[in-house]
Amino acid sequence: MTEPVNKTGRVASLDALRGFDMLWIMGGNMIIIGLATLTGWPFLEAAARQMEHVSWHGFAFYDMIFPLFLFIAGVSLPFSMAKRKERGDTGLQIWKHMLTRLVLLIFLGMIYNGLLRLNFGHIRVASVLGRIGIGWFFAAVIVLYANRTWRWIWFAVILLGYWTIMALIPAPGFKAGDLSWEGNLVGYIDRLLLPGWLYEQNYFDPEGILSALPAIGTALLGALTGDFLRDEKRLPKPVQKGIAILMAGIVALIIGRLWHNVFPVNKKLWTSSFVVYAGGWSLILLGIFYLIIDVWGKKKWAFFFQVIGMNSIVSYLMQPMLCLWCVRNFFFEGLINHLPEAWKTLADGLTYTLVCWLVLYFFYKKKIFVKI
Repeated sequence: MTEPVNKTGRVASLDALRGFDMLWIMGGNMIIIGLATLTGWPFLEAAARQMEHVSWHGFAFYDMIFPLFLFIAGVSLPFSMAKRKERGDTGLQIWKHMLTRLVLLIFLGMIYNGLLRLNFGHIRVASVLGRIGIGWFFAAVIVLYANRTWRWIWFAVILLGYWTIMALIPAPGFKAGDLSWEGNLVGYIDRLLLPGWLYEQNYFDPEGILSALPAIGTALLGALTGDFLRDEKRLPKPVQKGIAILMAGIVALIIGRLWHNVFPVNKKLWTSSFVVYAGGWSLILLGIFYLIIDVWGKKKWAFFFQVIGMNSIVSYLMQPMLCLWCVRNFFFEGLINHLPEAWKTLADGLTYTLVCWLVLYFFYKKKIFVKI
């Protein structure tokens, strides 16, 4: 590829990266764990330990999935906003789209959490999709009204403001700056204001109210990256952009790791250091995918991921709604039960991933792409 990315066009690497991200919650994690169990190789065992969330402070690969998805949604923002303006959408039409998307994602998140069971005493209002909707919505408002300089200012204000709040305002009965599971301000506000059931023992919700603030920063970092990709004046050669994104990712990792010493990296609190550190990995992954797919034109290898990434909302919702694990059991459980024990986790992961991917491939072949 020798021309800059179209200012309003689709960046092919985003679909592939989104699909790569979603793979890990549709059986990819089990494949790695299964390979480690089967082989006992140290590097695979180390990789397998990355396939679960860190319990509190710290970071593992599996903690990357959620912020990477929100980051990618942010990267797409300047492109989609420019496309709407180019086709003549009014401000009112853009706001209607933004609000509709916000409400739909919150509603779908509640459905994912079991809203249709109608057990109103045990409904969880907060959700992964809800947080994506909230983070994307407020980042979109900033993109709509703020120029590039002010977007960076908003990004800094959000992260520094959240750090200040968490450092100076105590939860009742605890000291200011308490970031323990029991004593943090995020959990207190959720217990005080968030209706319904809280995810962790009805005491704390990782997708709660206050921690939604820095999640806006994650989406906004993506939007700032999208701005950079669209800009044909700064580093006009795509290869330069890809390398610059990689370098920015390395810098973000260093800043996030240093910040960890005073404001620990914590996914459940979505700390400011977590935004920067996860953002660093997101930038590095985007840089790699962008260089390979959009710059060097090596696209065939990414087809597997693109099928997933072009229907990412479907790939998330269909697993519980269609009970794809039940489908997998119907076709493969008998066979897997006859395998040696050491092979079973790997077989579970491979067959479940296959079932999920084939459903998405059906959507792809029928040109059914669900967008919100």
